[in-house]
Amino acid sequence: MRKTMTGLVAGVGLMWACGTSAQAQELTIFWAEWDPANYLQELANEYEAETGVKVTVETTPWADFQTKAFTEFNAKGSAYDLVVGDSQWIGAASEAGHYVDLTDFFTKHNLTQVMAPATVKYYSEYPANSKKYWSIPAEGDAVGWSYRKDWFEDPKEMEAFKAKYGYDLAPPKTWAQMRDIAEFFHRPDQKRYGIAIYTDNSYDGLVMGVENAIFSFGGELGDYQNYKVDGIINSEKNVKALELYRELYGFTPPGWAKSFFVENNQAITENLAAMSMNYFAFFPALVNEASNPNAKVTGFFANPAGPNGEQFAALGGQGISVISYSKNQEEAMKFLEWFIKDETQKRWAELGGYTASAKVLESPEFQNATPYNKAFYETMFKVKDFWATPEYAELLIQANQRIYPFVTAGQGTAKEALDALAADWNATFKKYGRNK
Repeated sequence: MRKTMTGLVAGVGLMWACGTSAQAQELTIFWAEWDPANYLQELANEYEAETGVKVTVETTPWADFQTKAFTEFNAKGSAYDLVVGDSQWIGAASEAGHYVDLTDFFTKHNLTQVMAPATVKYYSEYPANSKKYWSIPAEGDAVGWSYRKDWFEDPKEMEAFKAKYGYDLAPPKTWAQMRDIAEFFHRPDQKRYGIAIYTDNSYDGLVMGVENAIFSFGGELGDYQNYKVDGIINSEKNVKALELYRELYGFTPPGWAKSFFVENNQAITENLAAMSMNYFAFFPALVNEASNPNAKVTGFFANPAGPNGEQFAALGGQGISVISYSKNQEEAMKFLEWFIKDETQKRWAELGGYTASAKVLESPEFQNATPYNKAFYETMFKVKDFWATPEYAELLIQANQRIYPFVTAGQGTAKEALDALAADWNATFKKYGRNK
């Protein structure tokens, strides 16, 4: 976290200059420790300059984020007024009464239209299709792709690719094309590999990676309204998607069985892979020549379409929620009213935050601001997410246990892995009384 005394001094100075005698209030926003939290602190400093209300973005390492947040929630502590929490938390936090119901706020400000609709569905609404909202889309994010433009645009490579596959070498429009390109560039004898994908099974890395294939193949994880999973998570579409993900794993660099966002950026910076999956939030490092020697020849594209033209991507990012135990809820709501304004969302994007504002996303100014913003814009209107039920952590563990051995070691078949996962999830939902 980066604190600036200048913001504090400026805010106090403005308050004095305005002649108000009101005591400045303070707000604390809790988030994980990463660059977007620093950008939010910069934005909050501007709020302080306008209102005299000091806003501190308190952070903790990602590994401690969920534990620290829910420890405070369960103790009904008032240390935090707002939290930028993971999308999967909505079910647990709302059912336990930790989050303030923002449904009236959504209606008043027409946020289902102001924000990209797909982001509202997964950052804000719980239960699914209930029209009850608990968070404002804050840090939009999803999975996209980077690639080596110099490899793709090499005339000899282009000629060889077309001779082998019968179409032009270009950023893939489909997962089938991505498979061909990964195979084409996979040259272990040259220490050059085809693709980098998520494989880490310690949290949601592998599952989110596989989701990108499943959703674009037209599959789903289950029915989020009635908790039905059998015939959905183990559908033929999902089996085909998982089989292709396993095939792509065969074109990754050696030792890629425990890789997530750090390694997938290294695949580009260290000349390892032609294409690399990653959250958009980590792409700024790839256009920075100080952190990526290949910055000038790194391109970006959105998650490709599946065999029937459907095109979705796994959601990342977080929404911002008001904590029920905050003693400053009224001031927190005022901050949210300021945060959702068009000019604030535009400024949020300028600072480096990933806005979910439909108006800002659709603007040419935003889409042309970075080499990856256009792909981000295309993605944020077609994102889908994992289960947001309170037991999501158990569901994640079960998914990792069933999928990981097949993807990284070829154990069993995709159908067997997904049939077993369907049984696991059915049992979990029965245990919690959801699919009676």
